[in-house]
Amino acid sequence: MLAGFKKNIIILSLLSIVVLALDACDSSNNQTDTTATPIVGNSELTLVATTDLHANALSYDYFKLSEDQNFGFERTATLLREMKSKYGNVLLLDNGDTIQGTTLADYQAQVNPISCDEKLAIYQVMDEIGYDAGTLGNHEFNYGLPYLAQVTGATFNIAALPAVSEQKKCVGPNFPLVSSNVWSQKDGKPLYKPYIILNKSLKTYDAQGQESLVPIKIAVIGFTPPPIMNWDKRWLAEQIGVSGVVEAAEKYVPMAKAEGADLVIALSHGGYSTDAYSAEMENANYYLAKVPGIDAIIMGHTHNEFPLASCNSAACNTQGVDSKNGFLNGVPAVMASYWGKAVGLIHLTLEHDRSGWKVIKDNTRVELEKTLLDSSTKTYVAADPSILQTIQAVHEEVIDYVKTPIGRSDFDMTTFFADVGEASAIQIVNAAQADYVKTYVDLNLPEYHDIPVLSVSAPFKGGFSGVGDFTVVEAGNLSIYNAADLYLYPNTVYAVLVTGDIVKDWLEKSAQRFNQIDPASDMAQNLTTSFPSFNFDMFTSDDLKYQIDITQPVGKRIVDLTYKGQAIDASQQFIIATNNYRATGGGGFPGLTAERIIYASPDNNRDVLINYIKNRAVLTREQDGNARSWRFAPVTTSGPVIFRSAADKLAYAQSIGLMNISVYKADDGNGMSLYQIDLSK
Repeated sequence: MLAGFKKNIIILSLLSIVVLALDACDSSNNQTDTTATPIVGNSELTLVATTDLHANALSYDYFKLSEDQNFGFERTATLLREMKSKYGNVLLLDNGDTIQGTTLADYQAQVNPISCDEKLAIYQVMDEIGYDAGTLGNHEFNYGLPYLAQVTGATFNIAALPAVSEQKKCVGPNFPLVSSNVWSQKDGKPLYKPYIILNKSLKTYDAQGQESLVPIKIAVIGFTPPPIMNWDKRWLAEQIGVSGVVEAAEKYVPMAKAEGADLVIALSHGGYSTDAYSAEMENANYYLAKVPGIDAIIMGHTHNEFPLASCNSAACNTQGVDSKNGFLNGVPAVMASYWGKAVGLIHLTLEHDRSGWKVIKDNTRVELEKTLLDSSTKTYVAADPSILQTIQAVHEEVIDYVKTPIGRSDFDMTTFFADVGEASAIQIVNAAQADYVKTYVDLNLPEYHDIPVLSVSAPFKGGFSGVGDFTVVEAGNLSIYNAADLYLYPNTVYAVLVTGDIVKDWLEKSAQRFNQIDPASDMAQNLTTSFPSFNFDMFTSDDLKYQIDITQPVGKRIVDLTYKGQAIDASQQFIIATNNYRATGGGGFPGLTAERIIYASPDNNRDVLINYIKNRAVLTREQDGNARSWRFAPVTTSGPVIFRSAADKLAYAQSIGLMNISVYKADDGNGMSLYQIDLSK
């Protein structure tokens, strides 16, 4: 039978015949008239997936007020239309982290909240293309449960909302959302349907090439990362609970199969870690793939790509991981980058016989369709004009809003060289947070009045996604979009009470940003690891000083840690101004537990920053951009230590006092330069 199928595929391809056709819609009960004798034949179903769109409806950077063709759903939409036309049998799916991530999203959620009868902009443009189903990522919960219920057209039986019978059902997307592991603490039931069964019909061909139309039931099940209970605790505590991904799958996959599902497709908002499994695991898809009954997994969350033939990590080389072909423990899996930069495709080869449908894994293919079609000419897919037309009014509103003036600066604030000590884009955030927390403590928490208040923040944009992924606020007038560039996320200010040993452990965790450097090696060594820049927390207080010895292993790198010139005592108390994500365990920083929180502010870090700049009116480098709490411990290396940043920035590095930086390679082929740092200076 398999050989016959391959022969048919070749014949059909040569004849340019569209082999497959997808017929019915979500949850329809249409039935196809078939003969009494079960049809025996083969077909193919193409799963087309997006993930981590993060409300990037347009190829537009609201921080720079300019087009950026490297991302944006308006270009992804062109690819999606092509995929739906190219493959006659398509299921279009989204894997979450959809409604948050741009100034457009914040505007609709917080600045000028949309009404119950309005559809969210990102859902408007997705409905232009026609999705079959989606799931909830962690960032869906950033704006709180009432907002989430509103924009997704749901009603939640939770303590924070009126009785379900009293809730108005608002406008949501045209496609269903599923999540099997997020449930209400009020009644123990899932907030959304754990899965949905889509009734479709596939064109199927027998060994002689005869066509028949055969019905199929496809279950789409969703999973949300369990750590949302920590990351958005202020919204979720005492409202919802989250089960482990595997535990939820073991409960609901058999239910979907019992309901008649021929296929089970998992939309699991997470990556794949091969560490030991736990119910709190953030990236659990390696273990999800072991749950019987799951036929394909759509992944996301980590903003990576899978399959990835060039992957050399330990996880990629673990038994059961086929990163070249896109399989986890024998189950086809795909992760389509982020911000609409790629489209994931899983081509499921199916066979139908007397026992029903089954997947022929040997003929199943997994691939990524890149938005950047021609890497040599840098030619991008054209934008689908219908996308801008759909949301042009709100897009223009957002541009007007972010141009609102808030102050001036006499120096550039960037993250070009944050990895080697530049704090120009971080110091002002730390100052605003510290001022806000200190004021609150003095007015409301007299028992902590004598405890020093410090602040940490991180270079949120550290070049991960290319030359455009740096914070750049040029000297001159400052507007709201500049503040949004300095502070990307809709976090709220939190204050934690810690001791000196926790401060050191905090910094040791941050220092995982760096590789361990071998001074004796004469080979070029990369300074930084894949540890995300948004977890590279740093202090910028003149009172706190420390060095990072990157010749030492993880956990033993922070040396000469002092406060006001004296070595920090392990038991000395400090109040640290940070954000809700970090204070509640985000990033896995040791010692940051709920009992450490002394103030959970309702105010956004970004709003606190905007108000601080307004009150200061004029920022100067001397007062607001020169602080440097940390340095690398001096060491002479035999070979070069190198790192990436934007091209042609050596003069800028030297202008801010980084005289130990030189150009190692002017062009790395992706618009970036390789720089060398002399660690002995």
